[in-house]
This record gives sequence, C-alpha cells and structure tokens, in this order.
Amino acid sequence: QMEDPIQLKEEGNKYFQASDYEKAIHSYTQALKLNKDKALQAVLYRNRAACFLKQEEYAKAASDASRAIDINASDIKALYRRSQALEKLGKLDQAFKDAQKCATMEPRNKNFQETLRRLGANIQEKVNAGGALRIQFSTDSRVQKMFEILLDENSEKEKREKAANNLIVLGREEAGAERIFQNNGVNLLLQLIETKNPELILAAVRTLSGMCTGHKARATAILHHLGIDNICMWMSVDNEEISLAVCNLLQTITDGLLGQGKEEHHGKEEAVVLDTKKDLRMITMRLLDMLVSKKVSGQGRDRALNLLNKNTPRKDLKDLDNSRTTFVIDNGLKKILKVVGQIPELPDCLPLTENTQLTASVLLNKLYDDLRCDPERDNYRVICEEYIKSKIDPQDMDKTLHAIQMVSGVLQGPFDLGNKLLGMKGVMEMMVALCGSEREIDQLVAVEALIHASTKLSRATFIITNGVALLKEIYKKTKNEKIKIRALVGLCKLGSAGGTDYGLRQFAEGSTEKLARQCRKWLCNTSIDARTRKWAVEGLAYLTFDADVKDDFVEDETALQAMFELAKTSDKTILYSVASALVNCTNSYDTKELVPELVQLAKFSKQHVPEEHPKDKKDFVVKRVKRLLKAGVVSALACMVKADSAILTDQSKELIARVFLALCEDPKDRGTIVAQGGGKALIPLALEGTEVGKIKASHALAKIAAISNPDIAFPGERVYEVVRPLVSLLNTERDGLQNYEALLGLTNFSGRSDKLRTKIVKEKALPDIENYMFENHDQLRQAATECMCNLVVNKEVQERFVADGNDRLKLVVLLCGEDDEKVQVAAAGALAMLTAAQKKLCSKMTEVTTQWLEILQRLCLHDNMKVQHRGLVIAFNLISADKELAKKLVESELLEILTYVGKQEDDPKKQHIINVARDCLARCMDYGLIKPLSQA
Repeated sequence: QMEDPIQLKEEGNKYFQASDYEKAIHSYTQALKLNKDKALQAVLYRNRAACFLKQEEYAKAASDASRAIDINASDIKALYRRSQALEKLGKLDQAFKDAQKCATMEPRNKNFQETLRRLGANIQEKVNAGGALRIQFSTDSRVQKMFEILLDENSEKEKREKAANNLIVLGREEAGAERIFQNNGVNLLLQLIETKNPELILAAVRTLSGMCTGHKARATAILHHLGIDNICMWMSVDNEEISLAVCNLLQTITDGLLGQGKEEHHGKEEAVVLDTKKDLRMITMRLLDMLVSKKVSGQGRDRALNLLNKNTPRKDLKDLDNSRTTFVIDNGLKKILKVVGQIPELPDCLPLTENTQLTASVLLNKLYDDLRCDPERDNYRVICEEYIKSKIDPQDMDKTLHAIQMVSGVLQGPFDLGNKLLGMKGVMEMMVALCGSEREIDQLVAVEALIHASTKLSRATFIITNGVALLKEIYKKTKNEKIKIRALVGLCKLGSAGGTDYGLRQFAEGSTEKLARQCRKWLCNTSIDARTRKWAVEGLAYLTFDADVKDDFVEDETALQAMFELAKTSDKTILYSVASALVNCTNSYDTKELVPELVQLAKFSKQHVPEEHPKDKKDFVVKRVKRLLKAGVVSALACMVKADSAILTDQSKELIARVFLALCEDPKDRGTIVAQGGGKALIPLALEGTEVGKIKASHALAKIAAISNPDIAFPGERVYEVVRPLVSLLNTERDGLQNYEALLGLTNFSGRSDKLRTKIVKEKALPDIENYMFENHDQLRQAATECMCNLVVNKEVQERFVADGNDRLKLVVLLCGEDDEKVQVAAAGALAMLTAAQKKLCSKMTEVTTQWLEILQRLCLHDNMKVQHRGLVIAFNLISADKELAKKLVESELLEILTYVGKQEDDPKKQHIINVARDCLARCMDYGLIKPLSQA
C-alpha cells in the first residue's frame, strides 16, 4: 500500500536483514515500479540482486546487478554481486573481470583480492584441463537453446527471463560474444527487438552492447546490420529503460569505432584496416536530425543531446583536432538553437523533458569552449546571429518569441556569446516590450530572458531604467504563478546586479520575509513544474542574505528537502542558487572586519555604521548549521559535486566549499559529514576550481583529516589524493589556523603507513614542516614537531637527516630542550627513532651542539614519564651505537642518572622506564666500562 519508493526500500532492507528474501524482493520490486530517480533505481536493483544471490537464483542476480551497473558503472557493490553470480553460473572469465574492477577501485579490500586469486586459479585449471574447446561447443549449443526459448511464444515466462539474462551475460564474454555473432546471433537479436516485448528488447539491446564492447570490427558490423536509423528510432521511444539501454548501445558502438576499450585478444581484426570516420559522421548526423524531429520523444532527444555532449568536444585540449566540433557547428548548430528556442507552452513545441533545453545549452557551451581560434568563434557567432535574425518578425509574435528564447538559452550556455547576441539591434528593446504585452506567454519568455540578461551590470542598468517598473507591475497584477515567480527573481537579481536594493526593497517595502515565504510556498508546491520551482530557489538565493529570512528558512524542513531534491537535477542555475542560499544560511561568505577606531570615528561624525544583525551572531549561525546537518545537507552537497563540469561551474564549487568549511567547524559534526560522503566530495573541490574555493575545501579536508581515522574518512587510494590539498595549506600565505590544522592532518596521515609518509615527502612538504618547527607560535611549533616525529620513520627522511650541510638534527636536539612539554615529547620521540634507525646520527648528535649532553640528562630526569622514557631510549641508542660514545656518557653525570633510575623498585606504571635504564647499564657492563656492584 505504500507509494513512497524510499520507504519501500527501507522496508526491503529490514526484510533482508531478517532473512525474509521473498518479501524483500517484493518490496524492492514495488519500489522500482514507483521510483523515477536513477540513483535510487541503481540501489534497488543492487539490493534485489543480493536477495537473488541468497536464493541461489544467480541469473536473476546477474541481471539485476547489470541493471545497476548500467546506471552507475562504478557501483562497486553491484560489480561484486555480479561477479559472485557469474562465478556460480560458471562464467569465470566475466566474473574475474568484475572482481578485477572491484580490486582496482579498492585495492586493500581482502575479499576482492581473495576472489581474484580463487577465480584466477579456477580459470587456469580449466584451461590446463583442455576445457577451452569444450566450452566453445557448449557455448554454441547454449546460444541456440536460448534463442529457441526466447523466440517461442509458448515458452514459460520464467524460462524466457532466465534465457534472456543468460544471453546478456554470454554477450559480455569475448568467446560468448563471438559465438553469438558467428551463429546468426545479430539477426536473431533483431527478431527479439521486433517482438515489441519490453523485456526481450532490453535483453537483446544489452546483449548487443556486450558484443560491441572493445571490438571495432564487430561494432562496425553490428552498426551496419542494425542500421543507424533503427537504432535512433529505438532510442526515441517513450520508454525510459529501453531508451537508456539503446543510448548505452550507441555509446558502446561509438567507443568501439573510436578504438576505446580495445582488448588484447582482437588480433585478427588488426589485419583489417577499418576507416570509421564515415560511420562516426553518419551517427553524428542522425543524432542532430533527432533533435528537431517531432517523432522523437523528450527522453530520446535528451539521449541524443547527451551523446553529442559526450562524444563531440575534445577530451584533452592538447589534442589539436577539433574537427568533430566544427562538423557539428556547421551541420547542426541551428538544430541545437531550435531546441533551446522551444517554448513548451506553445502548441508547436517539440516533445521535451524538464532537462532538454538546459542540456542543449550545455552542449552549446561545450562546443564554443572547444573552438581553437577567433575565426572559428566568429563563425559560431555569425551562424547564431543569422539564425536569430531570421526568427525576429514584428508581424509574427510567436516567431519572435522563439528568437528571444534562443538568446535566453545561449545566455545559459556560452555567456560571452550570449552578451554579444544581446547587443544585436532591437533584441533588448524587444524583451522590454514583451514584458508589457497582454499575452502571458510573452511576459513569461521576456521576464526569463531579462533575468538571464541582467547578470552583466551594463545590461542590468538598461533593464533597471526600462524594465523594473514593468516587472513590479507584472508581479502585482498577474495571476499566473509561473510569471509571478520569475518577476520576483528578476527584481531580486536586478537589485543584486545594480549593487543596490533598487529592484527589491522599494517594491517589498522592507518586508523580505513576506517574499521569502512566498518563494518557499512555490518551492514546496510539487504541482508546479520543476522548471518554475527552480526560480523559487533562485529567489531564495537572494532573499536569504536577510538574517530573519535565513533563520526561518532552515526551520522549514519541507522547504529544505524540496531544495535538496531540486539540487539533484542537472541544472547549472539551480546548483548555483542552492549553493548561494546555503552560503547565506551558514554565513560562510566573506565579511569585512570593522576596525573599532574607525567605527568610533564614524559615529562621532554621525555617519551610518552597519551593525551586525542579532541572528547573524555565532550562536544563531551554529544552530542553523546543526539544523542543516540534521536535514541532510551533506548528502545534497555530495550529489551536487558529482554534476558535469559544464553544469557545476568554478563559482558553484567555491560556494559549496565555503558551506562545507562552515559545516566542519564543530569537531563533533565531522563524523556525520564523513558518513554522508562529505570527505569524498571535498577532494575534487580542493583540486579544481577558483583559488579561494580550493583553499576553503582544503581547509575543510584538514579539519576532517585532523581528527578522523583516514581509513574510514578516505578509504582506499582516496587518502593519497588528500595529501596535496593539505600540503598546499602549509604555504606561508595561508593563515595560522589553516597551517595548524593542515599540520594536524598530516601528522594523523603520517602515523598510518609508510606509503603515506612517502607521498607527503614527494609533495615537498618537508621544508615547510621544518620551517614551522622554528615558528614562535607554540601550537604551530608543536604540531610541526609532532608531524616530523611521525615522518622520521621513513627512510628517505632519515637520509635527509644523515646528509651533510643541514641543521635538521641540531633543530630536533634543541627542541628537546624546550620548556613546552608537548614539543619535548614530539622532539624526543623523533630523536629516539632517528638514533635507533641510523647509527651515524648517534655520533652526529654529539657534534651539532655543545648542549647535547645537558639536554639528554634533562630528558632522562624529566617529571613527565613520556619525555623521560624517550630520553632513556636515546641514551640506550647512543650507548649501543659506539663504545667510545658509551665511554663518554659513562664519564658524565648520566651514569648516576641511569643508576638512580635502574635501581628503583619495580613499578608497573613506570616499569618500561626502569627497564630501559637497566638495559643501558647492562650494555655498559658488556663493554666493560662498568662492573656489577658485587665486583666493584
């Protein structure tokens, strides 16, 4: 009876934990029927696969795991479950490949390593037993049997499903794929597609994808056999699962034609030279044709745009060949512009989804960024200008609306080009004129275009002069909520762009809370389309700068969840707006510190001095942060970070990094942040983006790294990616807190493994750490010394201490004589490990400073047992290293100290100290430097 797929998933999890796998499968299946979110869909398939594994229904388990992998290729749980199922089905080669991918992602996972060893041994045993030939004959008969079952309409449903799943699995194996191909398999798969049975179509398409993977010759043959027109037609159907599967097939074919994912065993095809450029251009042309065809569904159009986005621009800008981009511009730019110029409210609109036009704007941006020179960019601009001019017709308002919508779409893509298009004669004037139209559709398109245009101050000035009064009038009079919300955002944006509250506060008469409540109401109204609700988020991004507004907003659980849900969509504006609102709510924006003297001077001269709002004080900010964490803000931010680079701009990354840093402020919250994926999400933010954004993200990582178990916070190889951001914070241009927390993080890391210590050294952190060991600031000196104490275990670091011409050892010895006990503990620990590892350093220690003996004696008599123990270990190392050095120590007061400590009665609390002193005396006796009391 439930209708919430998330609740059904949780119900299924409970049944699974109770070992009631049948009920768990039922819950997951019901959730799949109701769910539309792809990420959740992958989890549901993955979980259902686990149930099938428990029931020993391995074909179904492999099928469900494959569906999860189709959605998320790096889903490690789904890959491992498919590997387990394939192993039980006897598909050892394919099981090995899946296990290998798992081990690559998590090389320290013992389960994956053990599975790889077991599968490798089994495969080798099978080959050695001469099983390869038998497998071939077995495969031929299995392929034939599967097709007989699938094409027989009288076959039992369960048998057909099992045959379909087995066929998919077989298609992913090289030997199986080749047998299917050689045994008229493509024709038979085509017959399955023609049955119009969704399950059989999916099985056929997924089998074909497996057969094309990494095999250029087979991919080419299958492309020609199926026909690109048929593939595009299947991708155009109004069935999301089929459309996505066909899209994956076409991507696999494209990868095969480009030679990507090519495997070693394709020796025979090396003899055949395949010219694939013609086929690739044919695919591109058909995809461009799909964009403007009314027969194509909205989902199909999205698939075509996604394929063009992925395969057209260069992956590496060092590659000088951008011919695919110029080909698309010359043959399809007008078609892409037609898509961004569509108006869903008009009857002649092409079928679209909520993401179609934004995806088209992203494609426009990627194509523009991929151009190499001004002539190429000029050609792009001229095509746009000529096409837009051809649509502007004062006698045909609908046609003109399309032109304005195109400009609006370009402004959401290549912004600089969009600004040039705004400069075209009559475009801005037409926007303002349309605002005053009687038709609601005119107002809707014009207001939206004005919002996108007002980002540049010069344009905003024109609109403030000509359009603000119209926007106010529209907001007050219109009953159409789609227009009302856009008008409100327009007023907010104009106020921001003009550096004044001109557009907003005069209109709101000081009541931003009222406008914010209206925005929250729109945001939470799911009956309003997502395209309109995103404007409510943008409105809140401006309004939450008001302290009362942000405080009310974080208390509204429904509004927060609605905003987080919208943040999962692939929309550049929404991501930026959500991030902006969260920056406002957490007060993580930059503020100017008021100099008290200047404040007094301003008051004396009766000038206005801005005062901090009571709700912007620390207590209120902390409460808001806790409220956001409880609402699940970290999961939303982690989801936003995964967005495509064309959607997640550097500015958005910086805003997200600011929010993360604010969330990490309280050490008690950092575990929650790690558990919800915050640690993983921060790594790309620290490596790419604006300089400020990278610093903020690195600082947040340092806060997490300082107190968290690195194996939990940054599992697998991920921990090594965190080192560079931490080292970057040691730069003297960073502030003291950033230096300190980076040192704490590096100390934590350097205590985990030698591989991490080597990584820290390779990132050239040692000189900076040594500099902070000289620092006057006690906490920085302590943190740096503790970090060095961990690093000296590394051989490369030890060699740097041994090398001539440096004062590293002298510095450590002198730090042992500091009054600060924490510094003494760390420095004495470092010296103890260095002298234990390198005998050369024992003699060198006596040469670096005349104070060495006095310092050593003070350590051995210290009240702090940790310091005393380290001092005695150093003494033992010196005595053990060289008889002459031992003689020098025996002739000093150190002998009395060792005798005093060694003669103490056994005491469990300090036994380790007494034992080291006795070891020192025993070694001196071995040298014959002292005699037992009975012989004296």
